[in-house]
Formats: sequence, C-alpha cells, structure tokens
Amino acid sequence: MIKGMHGLFFTSEPEALRAFLKDKLQLPSKDTGGGWLIFDLPQCDLGVHPTDGGPPSGTHDLSFFTDDLDGTVAGMTERGVAFLTDVEEQEWGRHIRFEMPGGVKVMLYQPKY
Repeated sequence: MIKGMHGLFFTSEPEALRAFLKDKLQLPSKDTGGGWLIFDLPQCDLGVHPTDGGPPSGTHDLSFFTDDLDGTVAGMTERGVAFLTDVEEQEWGRHIRFEMPGGVKVMLYQPKY
C-alpha cells in the first residue's frame, strides 16, 4: 500500500533552499545527518492533466496549497518571501507564484475543490 509521496527539488543552492523551506515556509523537518533535511508535509494530492497545449508528456510539477491564501502570503511576505505574480483567480482556485533559492519557482494556491 502506498503511504505517501516523496518529492525532490534540485538546486545549485541546497543549503539556502533547505533554510528557506525551514525558515520562510516554516515546514517541519528532520535532519537525516550531515545537514540533509527531510521536510514532512501533512497532506498531498496528485492530479493528472492532459498535454493539450501545455507542457510535454512526462513533465511534472510541484505546488504548495493552503486553506488561507491571503493569510499565508502575508506571513510569508513578513518572513521575506518575494512573490513573482499577483494572486490570480481560476475556476479551480486562487494562486500566486514565488521563487526559492537556486531558481526554483513554485505555485502556492488555495483550491476551490
């Protein structure tokens, strides 16, 4: 039985990205030795999208989600996170994008489902 999902960010700035995830996003973590942090996320979901007019088949994407986009953005802004876009409304939810160390760009969204 599958219990969860493990994700990876590949970056030229691993120490800075680990600190960002821990300090700016306040994700809980455990040190597995030598400064290698594994971040424990309380929830995940997985969607499958067609490639019609979008990224090529085999592409994958990782986003963060929240129940309170405005409050989460405010807290992250106070901790020094700079956002790349304004909040956008879609039929599936509201979203905004930000960049983490090493050029890792991600979406933060509040789903409507």
